[in-house]
Amino acid sequence: MRLSASAIALCIAMLAGHANAAELPQRWVSAGGALSEWVSALGAESKLVGVDTTSQHPESLKALPSIGYQRQLSAEGILSLRPQILVGTEEMGPPPVLSQVRSAGVQVELFSAQADLPTLQHTLEHLGQLLGNEAQAAQLFQGYQRQLEQQQASVSQAQAKHAAPGVLLLLGHAGGKPLIAGKDTAADWVLRQAGGRNLATHSGYKPFSVESLASLSPDVLVFADRSLTGDAARAALFKENPILASTAAAKSGRVVELDPTLLVGGLGPRLPQSLKVLSATFYPDAASAANSAP
Repeated sequence: MRLSASAIALCIAMLAGHANAAELPQRWVSAGGALSEWVSALGAESKLVGVDTTSQHPESLKALPSIGYQRQLSAEGILSLRPQILVGTEEMGPPPVLSQVRSAGVQVELFSAQADLPTLQHTLEHLGQLLGNEAQAAQLFQGYQRQLEQQQASVSQAQAKHAAPGVLLLLGHAGGKPLIAGKDTAADWVLRQAGGRNLATHSGYKPFSVESLASLSPDVLVFADRSLTGDAARAALFKENPILASTAAAKSGRVVELDPTLLVGGLGPRLPQSLKVLSATFYPDAASAANSAP
């Protein structure tokens, strides 16, 4: 039986597609919470054979072998999982470990952790190419962009009637002396997108004396604890830093928790929903009006 030219072309295309899929890496290790979440969102969680300690979402990732903290990796721990590819941000390291992993024949892909939409678009495009799923990656970015546009419209409406609150974001460990998030950080991007005015003017994350924190008199305190959550984290923060109780934020009850894994690895898929929660704390009157609207 003879095949038509179109049938032959279709067979060749199908065979080429299978060959290309076979060439794509199938055993992935990911270091960086947001990157791991995007791999999962792109339908490739089954390809992950290991993640770092910042990769806590979705919950199912916690069952995977851990390669340790993204900045303190070991080549032995990674190579024991027989990965074909290691993905992470420029925060991943140390560099000699990455060199060892490359020398062992593992593909190492570094992504930017910069918190902005152009960087996220590039990240998703690159992940889509590595997974052979460019179309879904483009759809995810477009949906994310729409969510942020809606978020900004909501903030603009709130700011038309209310002044932007002065906010500080405290990153701590079991309530210990916190680091304050300044400019050029994912935390600063989050605060601004939620409609807050970051009172910290330095760059990066730096320790402040609690007296300095209190003197800034933030309207809202956002805290992210790397070892505790919920009421335990809040109690530890005020126990270890009692002067914070004198701030306007504490007196008015405008103290809100943020998951610290949201600040690792660039913009992640859970951020838009978290921005809504923060905005409701920043602009409670606007949130109440929105909830009471028919």
